[in-house]
Amino acid sequence: MPRRSTPQTAEEKRDRRIPTTRYNPDYRKGLTSQQVQEHRLHGWVNRAVDPPSKTTREIVHENIFTYFNLIFTVLAVLLILVGSFRDLTFLPVIIANTLIGIIQEVRAKQVLDKLTMLNAPHAMVVRDGERSVIDAEELVIDDIVIFKAGNQVCADAVVSAGEVQVNESLLTGEADEITKRRGDRLMSGSFIVSGQCHARLDRVGEDSYISKLTLQAKEMQSGEQSEMIRSLDKLVKWVGVAIIPIGLVLFSQAFFIQHDGFRESVTSMIAAVIGMIPEGLYLLASVALAVSSIRLAQKKVLLHDMKCIETLARVDVLCVDKTGTITETAMKVQDVIETEEYDSETMPPIRTMIGDFAAAMTKDNITMAAVKEYFTATSEKKAVSKTGFSSATKYSSVTFEDISYVLGAPEFVLKDKYGDYAEEITEHASTGARVLVFGTYDGEIDGKPLDHAVTPLAFVLLANPIREAAKSTFEYFAEQGVEVKVISGDNPVTVSNVAKQAGIENADKFVDASRLKDEKTLRKAVLNNTVFGRVTPDQKRKFVQILKDAGHTVAMTGDGVNDVLALKDADCSIAMASGSDAAAQASQLVLLESDFSCMPQVVLEGRRVVNNIQRSSTLFLVKNIFSFLLSLISLVFMFTYPLEPSQISLISMFTIGIPAFFLAMEPNKNRIKGHFLTNVVLKALPAAVTDALAVGALVIFGRTFGVNSTDISTAATMLLAIVGFMILYKISAPMNKFRTVILAGCIAGLLFCSIFLNDLFAITGMTTECVMLFVVFAIATEPVLRYLTLLVGKLRFYYLRLRGREPEEEQ
Repeated sequence: MPRRSTPQTAEEKRDRRIPTTRYNPDYRKGLTSQQVQEHRLHGWVNRAVDPPSKTTREIVHENIFTYFNLIFTVLAVLLILVGSFRDLTFLPVIIANTLIGIIQEVRAKQVLDKLTMLNAPHAMVVRDGERSVIDAEELVIDDIVIFKAGNQVCADAVVSAGEVQVNESLLTGEADEITKRRGDRLMSGSFIVSGQCHARLDRVGEDSYISKLTLQAKEMQSGEQSEMIRSLDKLVKWVGVAIIPIGLVLFSQAFFIQHDGFRESVTSMIAAVIGMIPEGLYLLASVALAVSSIRLAQKKVLLHDMKCIETLARVDVLCVDKTGTITETAMKVQDVIETEEYDSETMPPIRTMIGDFAAAMTKDNITMAAVKEYFTATSEKKAVSKTGFSSATKYSSVTFEDISYVLGAPEFVLKDKYGDYAEEITEHASTGARVLVFGTYDGEIDGKPLDHAVTPLAFVLLANPIREAAKSTFEYFAEQGVEVKVISGDNPVTVSNVAKQAGIENADKFVDASRLKDEKTLRKAVLNNTVFGRVTPDQKRKFVQILKDAGHTVAMTGDGVNDVLALKDADCSIAMASGSDAAAQASQLVLLESDFSCMPQVVLEGRRVVNNIQRSSTLFLVKNIFSFLLSLISLVFMFTYPLEPSQISLISMFTIGIPAFFLAMEPNKNRIKGHFLTNVVLKALPAAVTDALAVGALVIFGRTFGVNSTDISTAATMLLAIVGFMILYKISAPMNKFRTVILAGCIAGLLFCSIFLNDLFAITGMTTECVMLFVVFAIATEPVLRYLTLLVGKLRFYYLRLRGREPEEEQ
């Protein structure tokens, strides 16, 4: 009988849910179209509570209403009030920056939304007695959904028929596999390890368990940022706090102590504040990451998390699975070899016995699909019970009225008999074949580890072909200093042989993970070996944790449900779209064409964007640090900040903004080392100190020799340009045609503006005394910059040595 249900949370009002009739349909027929439409109209749809991306409105709002845009608006109003319209030259740059940021983010959103739709979770639903595959978000309450191995449970459900083993580790933290039968509840967010069932959805959308956890997580934390964005956030916050008191002090000094006019005091203060604001730095990083996401999308790579672009570029250990990464996903049975235990006179044909076993099983993994395809002859026996393959026990079984068959990994099903067959198994495995044991079992099978050994009747040999591009892909990682670890559930000899064929370095260093019992042995094995066989899901997770604890940045690839725990713990997680739903949803990056050979391009994209942002950030910080230091010098030596806002805009445009934009788009294959903020500050510091010393000394000497402030402003602008182009040349080295054109073009642009737009940028002629001072200080800037660079380098060297780190590793 249908029953009535009322909304259970206040949140439902927001989604316009109204009470609806609840149904308990036959699992073979499901809901009718009319019932589905009723639930849909009443709002009981499995809608996600956490949208995959920001809306266009949110993007526009976040780019316009920023703290620094507010500061720039206040500064612009002040300049208008004092009538200094010429100094508003920074406004077009700020507006352009904001528009570029909005356009690029919207473009990236559109591209990623299309890819996300292609990779959205799907579900097999039964409606009107027919099966169909639809988006998980189109499901309604009371729908009958068919879940099988590899599927992630998309809403809370109750099993109507069938039996499955479920892993709830993402919800509970416990990695144990739980058997669910008719009447048992399936929690959303868990995933099916083996078996198949029909289940009725009981709680959908925001009512589901995983949705409630998601909402709690959103309330508790805003999400982890990459090191680069985190560093930029720190910098922006520090500057944001510092500029207000510094600006007030500079104005007070100029107006009340130096007795400058109100207009001159305001403009000098605004010039100092503008110089301290890294207005384009955060935007540059956001735009570069957005452009990278578009480029990766064009290569059919979907990013669930933008920070993984940077993380992947820093990776020095890559953990890969054999199947799907080194080899093709498709598996074929090569041969079946009878053992001495098989008696052809008293037993049915071995292929018929395996055929009976295969007929009773479902294609819930690629191994079983290959077995079912190869062994088609059956005696039409009816199975009494069965257990699906489990990554923990590494066997599957079928029980008939008169006999029980088991198919599984030799070490797990042969138990203490393994030594009797070890030599033969190793011989087959050394060819690269995966060896499974087929046999009979005397006892009750409940899906848990077997109590005693099976009686082996045959060895089933299976194999996956090596991917064509595997060798060149792993050669690339070797050249880049990325260590590859092969982690598999297969026989270590088999995996080692496959790894050798794929050209993985040190593939002969392999270990059987089933023999690694204590933490110390496990840690030693992980750090000293390359190939690991018979690895359990929990061990995969420990492998990743050990590598991270040893100071490595770890990337993990996977496609099966047994990879999910390790994928969650890795610094960067990569899934194949052809694999399980659970792995794809748990990963930060999904290869939509399941082609691992595109990984070098993904790594190169990460290195390009991070290295170029790091290089461009140096240009921005030179201006920011210089302006801060010069402000302090002006306060100590009691002189008015010598530059005007329009002059700061001129320098920023040609020594920072334009070159930074083009350099950020250039290819850059260098491996990322050290910490982002440390690298950037130490590279910018010598040039910034040189600028501050040169301009500060110029003002003091100019005041001594009676040079007027207008001439000093022009000379200071030219000095900043010279140092700016020196540091631009330094960070662009080694020069190529592209970088030479950028440098030459920026010099030409600055000269053009200084000569033909001199009134706009407050560039005036200089007296003879001022020219002489300018020439002296211009000549002095080169050796000062060179010696300061050497000094900072030496101080960094000794600091790293004291900390016990090798300096070359941090460069």
